[in-house]
Amino acid sequence: MAKNKLNKNWLHDHINDPFVKLAHKEGYRARAVYKLKEIDEQEKLIKPGQVIVDLGATPGSWSQYVRNKLAGAAGGGINGTIIGLDLLPMEPIADVHFILGDFREAAMLAELEQVLAGRKVDVVLSDIAPNLSGIAFVDAAGVEHIIELALEFAKDHLKPSGCLLVKCFNGTGYNENLAKFRATFKTVASKKPKASKDKSSEIFLFGRGLKNSV
Repeated sequence: MAKNKLNKNWLHDHINDPFVKLAHKEGYRARAVYKLKEIDEQEKLIKPGQVIVDLGATPGSWSQYVRNKLAGAAGGGINGTIIGLDLLPMEPIADVHFILGDFREAAMLAELEQVLAGRKVDVVLSDIAPNLSGIAFVDAAGVEHIIELALEFAKDHLKPSGCLLVKCFNGTGYNENLAKFRATFKTVASKKPKASKDKSSEIFLFGRGLKNSV
């Protein structure tokens, strides 16, 4: 009974969520797009001509946003390269190279390298979150693992001046994740966009400019 009430409350909140309504109106696949939009407007992340990788891209709202920002190339198409990676399939998005699989595995990395064709990446985006259990230390370990993977990916693929934006949670393990960002990037900030629900501990970590890059 309590679960049904919870589901009804969630559905009511979801249907009446202004960001859900706006995403539907503007043709985006998820309300999460407005988190990226706000951070992009603050930090000037997405610019024409860039190579951008969207880790955990499905369902695709972040890739859609990036595609719209890079649109307007002569003769149509986009001015730049967008690569989406995910374990889950994604409905195609025009001008987005989507690779299905685990970005830790050799086959997927080989496919990624083929698309990159020797280029380094300007921006790595990650809206990945683990399946949360409600057990603080278990969830913190899951979040930390994903952030470590994103940081390793960034170190391997970013330009020295490149940026990384990842989802984090403000709670157990947050200070450790922030410290890892500070050890990796010259400029680090934490972001709580308006589209992140007030009751959620969700926060985003942003890093720009790799330390110790050649």
